[in-house]
Amino acid sequence: MGKRKEGSVLTPGSQKRQRKEHTDVHNDVSNEEETLEFSANSSAPSQLPDGEVGIIESIQLKNFMCHSNLGPFQFGSNLNFVIGTNGSGKSSVLTALIVGLGGKATATNRGSSLKMFIQKGETSADISITLRNQGRDAFKPELYGTSITVNQHINQDGSRTCKLKSKSGTIISSKKEELIGMLDHFNIQVDNPVSVLTQEMSKQFLQTKNEGDKYKFFLKATQLEQMKEDYSFIGKTKTNTRVQIEQGEERLEELKQLYLEKKEIFKSIAFVNDMQNRLKDLKHQMAWAVVSEMEKEIELLKEGIKAEEGNTELLQKVEECQVKVNEAEKKYKAIQDKLITVSEEAQALHPQCISLKAEVQAKRKTVNETEIVYNRSKTELKRLEKDSEQLHKRIEELKSCANQDSEPEKLERQRRIAYLREQLKAFHNEEIMIGQQMDQFQQAVSKCKEEHSRLRRESSEVQQALDAQQKQLRDLKDSKTNTLKRFGPHVPAFLEAVEVAHRQGQFRKKPLGPLGALIHPKDPELILAIESCLKGLLQAFCCDNHSDERTLQLLMSKYYKRGHRPQIIVNKFQNRVYDTSQRGVYHPEFPSVLTALEIDNPVVANCLIDMRGIERVLLIKNNRRAREVMQHNRPPRNCREAFTAAGDQVFERRYYSCNSSRPQLLSQDVEAEISHLDNEIENKRAQLTASQHRLRSIENEIRQNEDHLYSHRRHQKQLQVKVRTANAEIADLENVEEHQSADIHILQEEAEENKGRMESVKQDMQLQSRKVEELKNTLQAAEKKLEEVKEKIHQVEEIAGPIKAELNQAESEVENSKRHLQHYEDKQREHVACINKHKDLLVSKEKELEEKMSKARQIFPEPIKVSRTVKSLDAEMNRLREKINLESSHRGNREEIIQQFHYAKERYEDASNKVKNLRRFIAVLDEVMTERLKVYRQFLRKLSMQCKLHFEQLLRLRGYSGHIMFDHKNETISITPREDEKSARSDLKSLSGGERSFSTVCFILSLWNISESPFRCMDEFDVYMDMVNRRIAVDMILERADFQRHRQFILFTPLSMSSLPTSPHIRILRMPDPPKDQRTLNFQNRNDGDEDQ
Repeated sequence: MGKRKEGSVLTPGSQKRQRKEHTDVHNDVSNEEETLEFSANSSAPSQLPDGEVGIIESIQLKNFMCHSNLGPFQFGSNLNFVIGTNGSGKSSVLTALIVGLGGKATATNRGSSLKMFIQKGETSADISITLRNQGRDAFKPELYGTSITVNQHINQDGSRTCKLKSKSGTIISSKKEELIGMLDHFNIQVDNPVSVLTQEMSKQFLQTKNEGDKYKFFLKATQLEQMKEDYSFIGKTKTNTRVQIEQGEERLEELKQLYLEKKEIFKSIAFVNDMQNRLKDLKHQMAWAVVSEMEKEIELLKEGIKAEEGNTELLQKVEECQVKVNEAEKKYKAIQDKLITVSEEAQALHPQCISLKAEVQAKRKTVNETEIVYNRSKTELKRLEKDSEQLHKRIEELKSCANQDSEPEKLERQRRIAYLREQLKAFHNEEIMIGQQMDQFQQAVSKCKEEHSRLRRESSEVQQALDAQQKQLRDLKDSKTNTLKRFGPHVPAFLEAVEVAHRQGQFRKKPLGPLGALIHPKDPELILAIESCLKGLLQAFCCDNHSDERTLQLLMSKYYKRGHRPQIIVNKFQNRVYDTSQRGVYHPEFPSVLTALEIDNPVVANCLIDMRGIERVLLIKNNRRAREVMQHNRPPRNCREAFTAAGDQVFERRYYSCNSSRPQLLSQDVEAEISHLDNEIENKRAQLTASQHRLRSIENEIRQNEDHLYSHRRHQKQLQVKVRTANAEIADLENVEEHQSADIHILQEEAEENKGRMESVKQDMQLQSRKVEELKNTLQAAEKKLEEVKEKIHQVEEIAGPIKAELNQAESEVENSKRHLQHYEDKQREHVACINKHKDLLVSKEKELEEKMSKARQIFPEPIKVSRTVKSLDAEMNRLREKINLESSHRGNREEIIQQFHYAKERYEDASNKVKNLRRFIAVLDEVMTERLKVYRQFLRKLSMQCKLHFEQLLRLRGYSGHIMFDHKNETISITPREDEKSARSDLKSLSGGERSFSTVCFILSLWNISESPFRCMDEFDVYMDMVNRRIAVDMILERADFQRHRQFILFTPLSMSSLPTSPHIRILRMPDPPKDQRTLNFQNRNDGDEDQ
């Protein structure tokens, strides 16, 4: 055990101690006060350097025990007194020192679990301790610098976390092993009572009178107790090892007897060797006989392959058919391109035709409305002419009979007629107004009915779109579990039926489809463009031949409605994709549909190339860029068309917009499509609801206008009745027998007025007639233009008819050519497969020959010319084996005997080596134990002698003399003090409490001198001393601290240290008085049974 060299104990001086002045420092956070005091030591100053490593520079507590924020306290490097009343936090600082440096809660004697140290009402506590790290013994100075800060965080569940920080505050480690390594490096032992003597242990130790306890204290302080426990463990290990050796020796004897028995049996089987040697020779011949026979077989196989490869008749047939197929496909492509061109012309005329139809309908409606106005004016003119005729006739009658009537009656009739005429005029005006209002109501009803019909159509279209989207949404949701349902709810069942039919042999080759499920877009942004390009092909199926097509059609009839079946494409299945390098489009910036797709099956790729020409279609995301590539400049070579990311189709001179805004079948993000469809369905429902509200509103408006129209018609009829009644009365008045005279003048004025109205109506009619003629002319021009467009469409369709027939004929020729080609290709493939099969067989035979030769060389390295057959050699080998087995049945199997012999030998040798090693280990252990026990006894004698010398020297400071006796046999320490040379005390029991405490303090100081630790802490060391003994003890501590400047001393006492001398090496920390409500610790709500973590 290492120990630093120290000088002899100095005698204290007799000068008077001076009281130092106290300085109070207030903490703004915790409002706690700490006072640092310095005094001089009375002894001569030591020349030893201050402590450089392991001493405590500062400590700070947060939510620890009764204190929410205590510190930071700056400790001096030598002697520190922490003073304060009970409850002020002295013991909290010492407890925090133990816990903060990794000690357990039980080592503090203040609690059984760390969570008991958390302040009541808080969830955690923190301890921060800064240790000095300077000089040549510094711990990892390149990482930590001149100081190390240990932060301990205690959680409510009793666990804690540790962080080690450098001088700059950087966290270097959070591992417990790093903390333990640092403490071992500094030789800090927080559980050693000599290093840290707590208040409870101090009281027990100062009050104890048991000599055995003091001896245990001595062993623990000097770490001899740990050495003793290690020696005890080594002794137990040695005993266990001796038991193992005894057991091993017994087992070794048994194994030796078994080994000797197996050895005798092994020696008795030598006579079988001759037969074994003969059998070995036969094995050598057998190995090379097998090689010879296989070489002959390989030679025959090579001759057959050479003859088959010389036959090229089928290859010539395939080449001829391939030429015919290429010519037929070229013709088919030319006709198909011609048909596409014609179809594109017809499609280009359709929008123009639709717009012209709308224009003709609008103009026809305008002509009809104008004719209605004209006819109404014509009717009015006829009525006015009739009225004029009647007026002239009546004037003539009145003139002829004017002289026959009496004057009074004549005047009365004229007055009555004038009144009735005024009424007729009013009735006429009212009838005109009602007619105009009826026209307005009629127009409003017509307009509302047109609006109603339009809304009904729109609602129907929205409902259809809503139903389609709801079906699509259901399909998408189903496709989350089965992606095939995206192509229709019945598709999985249909494909299962196809699989069953294929297993039953109904198909020559299993059909593929739907094609959309067999392709995968590489770029998600181009999915809509690909869907717009392929359209119905995504749901199409592909068959190898027409027989399979008919079978597939029959299956489809069970799952698809007529008119809704997907397209079936018949295309001979091939194992490789067409070579499109010459006819395919290439653009450095934009992909073609073929290159934008991942297609695992070559048949699918070939089908899309044949049906849609995907190698010639570009995909350009930006619409403007697509127009630039396809229309502003000459399109790229072999490029027929392009599609944008929005699904728009772009030709060299045309541009067609896409009706869809989202992909339906190839979408990769199903959740996004479902969300988008949900939003669209909600919009459609809202649109449908708004349309229904508008329809009800229009229906109400129609009913209101029809009600008004009905009431006006009824009123009109009433007016007509009144007009007829008035006219009849006028006629009666004008035709009385007295030939009453009418007012000719009034009638003449009315006739003139009627004539003016007739002229006005005629002028209106002329204007309306001219307007009708103009409108009819424009209508005729529009109709003529429409007829021209229809004629063009009809002509294009007539041109397309023969082309379609020609295309079907060309397709039939292609199919026939492909069938012939496929027939000869199949024959050629069978021929090549047969050759390849023979070649594979040749390769396998050659490989097998190499293996046989390799095995033969392993059996016998030199080739042997064998004249015997494999069969004869095998028969002789079997006879020899029977003889060997017969002999082995009597004496046992030779291999087993040899194996058992070697196994017994290995076990015996292994056990023998183990026993030897254990004996060697015991011998070495005895030597080590003897040497270490010798060193232990030397340490024990030296340390006890040093402790005894230091103790007796310290007693003399008080004027005592005496000695301390170590009984190592009984493990006791007896202290026999004497007050002077004449009086003597037999032991500590005869001393007073203060004297016993003083003697114990001397004993602790003696242990301080022989133990290694950078700091010493002692709580209430002077609790049982009187003032005289306390003063002497303090002087002794001051002397010891002054002499050991490289050690730190922290002493806790409730008494004032005002009598200490002034010295820069002494620091006094005064703890503030606790509040009145914080005199004791409250642990009543804690679980004392918790274990320290």
